[in-house]
Amino acid sequence: MQLKKLFAIGLSAIMMSSLLVGCSGNNSEGGGSSDKVYTIGMITDTGGVNDESFNQSTWEGLEKAQKKYGKDKVKVKYLESSQEAEYVQNIETFVEEDLDLIMGVGYKLANAIEKAAKDYPDKEFAIVDHSYKKQPENVTSLVYEDNTSSYLAGLIAGKMTKSNKVAFIGGIESAVLARFQYGYMAGVKASNPDCEVTVRYANSFNDAALGKSIANQMHKDGVDVIYTAAGAVGTGAIEAAKENNKMAIGVDTDQNPLAPDNIITSAVKHIDVSIVDLIGQLVDGSYKGGQVVVNTLASGGVGISDSTSKNVPKDILKYVDEQAELIKSGELKVPENEQEYKEMVK
Repeated sequence: MQLKKLFAIGLSAIMMSSLLVGCSGNNSEGGGSSDKVYTIGMITDTGGVNDESFNQSTWEGLEKAQKKYGKDKVKVKYLESSQEAEYVQNIETFVEEDLDLIMGVGYKLANAIEKAAKDYPDKEFAIVDHSYKKQPENVTSLVYEDNTSSYLAGLIAGKMTKSNKVAFIGGIESAVLARFQYGYMAGVKASNPDCEVTVRYANSFNDAALGKSIANQMHKDGVDVIYTAAGAVGTGAIEAAKENNKMAIGVDTDQNPLAPDNIITSAVKHIDVSIVDLIGQLVDGSYKGGQVVVNTLASGGVGISDSTSKNVPKDILKYVDEQAELIKSGELKVPENEQEYKEMVK
């Protein structure tokens, strides 16, 4: 009898121990399993992963996240889109691979990402540089205050020009590119009311030869500073600046290495930092779909490049810093579109 009682107690203890282990495992999985590997796939727009712009910056952010958290926790990959028709196909490829997060780069992927989010409600998506009027619950948007960084670039252009003629070259007209254009124009006019601003859209993001041709003509017309927000089209314009000994302004990343003597500043957005932060949410279990994360000048999400001090005089930098503080404090509102621009400069 005593032996049976001892056996029953021992069996009960073993069962309790197993139950506790099982509960412990379930709790760990609920907060992000310690052996969980998060897979993230990035889909470029037609500019490609080495566009010296925001596709490249997004990929660098994913690589940094993989390095920070380790390949045993985060694995990243990308698919390039040579044409817009490939967006849906590339998304479908990643859906079939059952990735944890599928990320599109640029507003041109907006419709494809939105449709995929509706077709696959159990999958998580993200998009760089676009948000929706009705944000899908399984899409996170990373957007940037491009108008403010462009405004600072415009202040510099207005102060640095010798001909009183500057220009803006955009890729394809859109609400996103309008923020670059009108922010820049407002900055130019604020620092130099007499300066003339020429605007031209290339209707392309990947035709470098076209960008160079447009810039060459602008230079012939007396323009000595050109700001481009146009992917590879912009690198063509920068090449023209090098050959014609003119000034250029880079975009999205610090493009000064492309032409150290010609690129006086770059309007940058720290996409890589925001990507690392987003992946960190996946890893620590705090990720929630449906977010619209606005990266501002005040939060350090956008600004001008560190290399600006190489080619821009200290007194101009001091002036730009003062204007930046007014933006951060809310005392100065930078226009995002044509209507707001006209109201500001009238």
